Amino acid sequence: MQEAGIPRPLGKRAQSTRSGPAPTLPSDSILVDMGLQTALAGHTGGELAMNKFLSVGDIRIHRIVELEGPFLPALDIFPTLSAQLLDANRHWLAPKALSRDDWLVFCFQSYVVRTPHHTVLVDSCIGNDKVRPTRPEWNLKRDENFMRALAASGFSVGDVDFVMCTHLHVDHVGWNTRLQGGRWTPTFPKARYLISKSEFDYWTEQHAKTPLPHFADSVLPVMEAGQAELVHDDYALDDHVRLAPTPGHTPHHVAVCLGQDGDDAVMPGDVLHSPLQARYPELSPRFDVDKDASAKTRRSFLERYCDTRTLCCTAHFPSPSIGRVTRWDDGFRCDSVEP
Repeated sequence: MQEAGIPRPLGKRAQSTRSGPAPTLPSDSILVDMGLQTALAGHTGGELAMNKFLSVGDIRIHRIVELEGPFLPALDIFPTLSAQLLDANRHWLAPKALSRDDWLVFCFQSYVVRTPHHTVLVDSCIGNDKVRPTRPEWNLKRDENFMRALAASGFSVGDVDFVMCTHLHVDHVGWNTRLQGGRWTPTFPKARYLISKSEFDYWTEQHAKTPLPHFADSVLPVMEAGQAELVHDDYALDDHVRLAPTPGHTPHHVAVCLGQDGDDAVMPGDVLHSPLQARYPELSPRFDVDKDASAKTRRSFLERYCDTRTLCCTAHFPSPSIGRVTRWDDGFRCDSVEP
């Protein structure tokens, strides 16, 4: 089993190959007023929220929210979660992170990061016009949420220099491409798409066994367009942006670490899906390829960033989604930092 990766200080540029009952959370916890949230039925978080950004060090971080709302039942997502443990944590989870009928509230979003050198988009959400029959709210979706949020943050698709994928699951690669003239073409025409070579190889093997629609419509087209760059799991783009191995959710999942002098911010992708996993790091969702490795990575990640200055920019926590990790008994929580 591969050891859980911990972000390390920036070294040389990596070589790449082209082509107990829980206490009540304080009021400034990661969970905020539901007025900032949106239903999966189709609205963005609103232009006011989207125009805001966070500055840390010499970088700016923008959230690009595509969808947000109740996603799946908590007991379905976490096979080892008992009804009793969920009940014991309901008072701080609900209603921001847990709906009235015990569905976990998820946000589906990208982050756009402006460094002194580049504009980087991390993970590209769900996408439009994609055939996703097992997710009715995603299937052949044709809303303007993502593009409207991108524009409200002051960016066009031509402004993005790099797209970085923490992993190649369907809800993290969707806007890699868009449908134009009946063909899937890269959404960001000038961008290099940075993808873990080992992650790409793993999903290439899976796709050969059983065709994966999202791999065919959202990953392979950027390869065919010559805009993809396959990199090592500890690749460094420059002195501000680097990857760190965080295996478990997928075999070669990576986190994106940001900042010149240490990690001013980190984007853990699907190391964490819900605030409940910060409180209980051993809770692994059924989506994880290796649940034991995922749990070890999650605890290691949270220990690494606990009580530090680093902003944790989560992929799926409810709005505002960004916070700093602090200790909570034998677990952790993410105290929110809002624009």
